[in-house]
Amino acid sequence: MKKSLFKLASVIGASALVLAGCAEAPETTTPGDPTEAVSPTDGESMETTEGTEPTGDFKACIVSDQGGFDDKSFNETAYAGLTRAGEELGIETGEIESNSEADFAQNIQSMVGADCNIVVTVGFLLANATEAAAQQNPDVDFAIVDNGSFEGVDNAKGLIFNTAESSFMGGYLAAAMSETGKVGTFGGAKIPTVTIFMDGFAQGVEYYNEQKGESVELIGWDAETQDGQFVPGNAPFENIAGGKETANTLIAQGADILFPVAGPAGLGGLQAAQASGGNVNAIWVDTDGCVSAPEFCPIIISSVYKGMDVAVFDAIKASMDGDFTSEEFVGTLENEATGLSPFNEFDDKVSDETKSELETIKEQIISGDIEITSEAQPS
Repeated sequence: MKKSLFKLASVIGASALVLAGCAEAPETTTPGDPTEAVSPTDGESMETTEGTEPTGDFKACIVSDQGGFDDKSFNETAYAGLTRAGEELGIETGEIESNSEADFAQNIQSMVGADCNIVVTVGFLLANATEAAAQQNPDVDFAIVDNGSFEGVDNAKGLIFNTAESSFMGGYLAAAMSETGKVGTFGGAKIPTVTIFMDGFAQGVEYYNEQKGESVELIGWDAETQDGQFVPGNAPFENIAGGKETANTLIAQGADILFPVAGPAGLGGLQAAQASGGNVNAIWVDTDGCVSAPEFCPIIISSVYKGMDVAVFDAIKASMDGDFTSEEFVGTLENEATGLSPFNEFDDKVSDETKSELETIKEQIISGDIEITSEAQPS
């Protein structure tokens, strides 16, 4: 049975990340290192264990996908959970970046070889390599962000998020804020962890039109046909120029609110919005964009966040405490593992009416009065 294990929350902070190239030996840090990472989710801070002395007998490690730990998105957010664990739990940590899919298995094995007690992998694309490593190393715990647990594998835990719920709110907000009556979205690749955002966003726009008698048009994604606009290239999530090009295509068609779901490539979308001179704005994903990419805060209305940092922290703590299980964690609006970030510089521009409607929508999604229909959402 899937259930949430905690109420997610974390403190918003600035980031300065230490990176490790995949061709290099894994980096190891100890409590007290000056490394900090973004902790971009919203909500009340969990009780911390600051001042804990290093245990010296537990090590937690993380493997990125090819976006790297400075992607201002999901890799960076997950990395913040490892950093917090090192600081608050007094444990040793290690990390390694992947430059391509070919690195995944090798990098995971390097963490196992570095005597890590738990290895966290970041992203749907690492699923096969993570499952194989977990099967081959039953004495090591594994947690994977953005993928479910593996059937019959007792030492691997999925950390997944129903971002269709929060993206529904993002779509409603975008429709309410549009001046042109057109909003746009694009993805990094056609995979479930991307299309779940786009599905929810589309449904939110549709709901706005139903409630308001409007006809705001969504460009870039058709939820019915499951087809839309994606960044080109062999490494689309890293293709910032391609993201900007894709965003400009949507802008040329009249979209004045963008919803890029493309990791670092989404920064190209923010660049395109910024270059519009105030005519185009955006809603960011995974993390509060005003924290992870503050240079773009003036054009970010809000962000659809995922509490990956706290999910990673809790998985590490459970492993350290001997309470680790393979039961999936599912982040929802109800447990505050996903939602809308603050409006930041748009707080005075989002009407009180829209703010109130968004709160009502949140309650109705939680209660089931509004049904989310994305096929990509956790069952």
